Amino acid sequence: MDQTIAFILLAILIVAVIGFGISIYNRLVLLKFNVDKAYGNIDVILKQRADEIPNLVQVAKHFMNYEKDILERLTQLRTSYLSSQNADEKTALANETSKALTSFFAVSENYPNLVSNSNFLELQKRISELENKIADRREFFNDSVNLYNISIHEFPNLILAGLLGYKDKTILEITDREKRYDGVQF
Repeated sequence: MDQTIAFILLAILIVAVIGFGISIYNRLVLLKFNVDKAYGNIDVILKQRADEIPNLVQVAKHFMNYEKDILERLTQLRTSYLSSQNADEKTALANETSKALTSFFAVSENYPNLVSNSNFLELQKRISELENKIADRREFFNDSVNLYNISIHEFPNLILAGLLGYKDKTILEITDREKRYDGVQF
């Protein structure tokens, strides 16, 4: 009789451990795919922004003869972004592109003919709209990445996450320009 009870308890313990492992695995998979979905949603807009860069560079080249470094950097970042297949690499490139665009628009203010050009204004407006969409989706993406990163570091999740090769994901950063508040301008 004692062996039967021990066997039943052992079977219950094994089932509980397996059930707990399955629960952890399912949560990690859910979080991973949630991050992938959030990135897929933001990737569409990041690609649209990347597609606007050649137009912006073409318009700006006509006016900005001395700012070739910024224009070349934007072109290089766009090419790298479009050729990358890795979500973390694309996220890092998107962060760099945001910084480069911030620099570009800051420098463009030194060129009154450029700033008053209708093509430039339309492109600037389009990129600004895309940046607003990116900001909206960035919040959801970063929340998803944060939950995922926390989950793969929690015990006992970290054991299974390590066995499955789950690694930290990169968040989309907020540029210094976005953090800065210059007050109301008149």
